[in-house]
Amino acid sequence: MINALFNQSNYVATKKMLDATVLRHEAIASNLANVETPNYKRVDVAADFSTELKQALSSQDVNRMASMQPKLAVDTTAVAANRDGNSVELENELMQLNQNTLAHGLETRLISGTLLKMRLAITGKSA
Repeated sequence: MINALFNQSNYVATKKMLDATVLRHEAIASNLANVETPNYKRVDVAADFSTELKQALSSQDVNRMASMQPKLAVDTTAVAANRDGNSVELENELMQLNQNTLAHGLETRLISGTLLKMRLAITGKSA
């Protein structure tokens, strides 16, 4: 019975998105730390993760979603704006940081909502 709650496709997908936002936060921190490092290439969560997650979610394949793991990869769309070969743009990273923070907050609330439903079912109290 409790496994059914944690094996719902929306819950599993949200957990995977939360994993990706945590990893993206690490990538952004690395990018910001290396903003002036010559020849440093910007990293981000691999682009194929989002595509695969969308496909798994549309097919409601919970096992596929559960087995997916976000990975970091060099951002091939980022090009070096300076002659030093560094492809990190400070303003872009700060914008990504803000967006990622908002996404993390939303995903955390979704997970918390599911856990609050379980608490209500067990105790009969919502808070």
